[in-house]
Amino acid sequence: MLLARSANQMAHTPPSAPKPPQRISLVSLTAQSLLEAMESGHWQGHLPGERELCARLQVSRHTLRAALAELQRDGLLQVSERQRRRIQLKKATPKTADSRIIAILSSRPLTAMSPSAVVMVDELRDQLSRAGFTLEMHVAPACFTAKPARALEALTERSPAAAWILFSSLEPMQSWFIRRQLPCLVVGSSPQGITLPSIDTDYRALCRHAGAMLQRKGHKHIALIRPEGDFGGDLDSESGLLEALQGGGSAKLQVLRHNGTPEHLCTLLEKALRMPAPPTACVIARGMHVLTVMMFLLRQGRRIPQDMAVVSRDDETFLQHTVPAVTRYASDPTQFARSVSKAARQLAETGVLPPKAIRLMPQLVRGETV
Repeated sequence: MLLARSANQMAHTPPSAPKPPQRISLVSLTAQSLLEAMESGHWQGHLPGERELCARLQVSRHTLRAALAELQRDGLLQVSERQRRRIQLKKATPKTADSRIIAILSSRPLTAMSPSAVVMVDELRDQLSRAGFTLEMHVAPACFTAKPARALEALTERSPAAAWILFSSLEPMQSWFIRRQLPCLVVGSSPQGITLPSIDTDYRALCRHAGAMLQRKGHKHIALIRPEGDFGGDLDSESGLLEALQGGGSAKLQVLRHNGTPEHLCTLLEKALRMPAPPTACVIARGMHVLTVMMFLLRQGRRIPQDMAVVSRDDETFLQHTVPAVTRYASDPTQFARSVSKAARQLAETGVLPPKAIRLMPQLVRGETV
């Protein structure tokens, strides 16, 4: 994701096989089903008992209670002393016809984002301004936790907007917006089962292409270097590389998930290079980490690309000045911003947008590192 990289990111464990993509949890699906029934008026006043709800929804009592607790945290249920759950749906903040505010929700300020993300936001602000909209940016780390309901409730009530643009968001936040039925657009990717419109780089296709290219160069051991966290673009990158390698013979994929610090990334690289069959090529997510990897390899006396080929999944302006020139995939921030702007305007003006995923394919910039 052009901005899945702004995610905005392990203990020193041995390299292992890639984890399967995280899918929306049964708890969240159960909470969503309960909310839809409550809003349709299926139950009036109070919910029925847990036994009846488990039978209706075909879930365990443990799953049901977790879903009910989620709705309670969102302020949609109130539990009495007798453990009866009273329905208290909140009225959505009315969106007036002249509401012209579109809000970005991010865990990090612009100053901490990648240069390409900053360019994209500036371009987005300009395009929305020309269409008569005001772009507001809310930096709220508390909304990006595993339990964001309280922080999200406070923020959206305090700063109502015609539409929300979510940067680097994970499943808990996206599920909350679905339950609250607030118009929002995901800049990035959503887990399977999340029905929200999203715009992202086509990381799956990109990494299929990168994997096939490296195999043609004779590489049998390839590493994907990416931050920790189940961001959709990173999960799609793993899937794309696996698809390329499974279809091309005996090449193996090793995934190095780091915590975002140079120290941890270098520790993982050092361990990988000491293995009996070390990687001879790597695909790196996030432009800033490309510099860390290249400097580490040079310090270890490894030649690029003779000893290690390097491909950057993402592009940044500073990568144009490296020696050797980095092979990378480049997206146009202006084109990306136009796609986001068009979708955000439609969402703000109509309140709805088809829950489809728009994927943009970047161009390969051939360098000297492969």
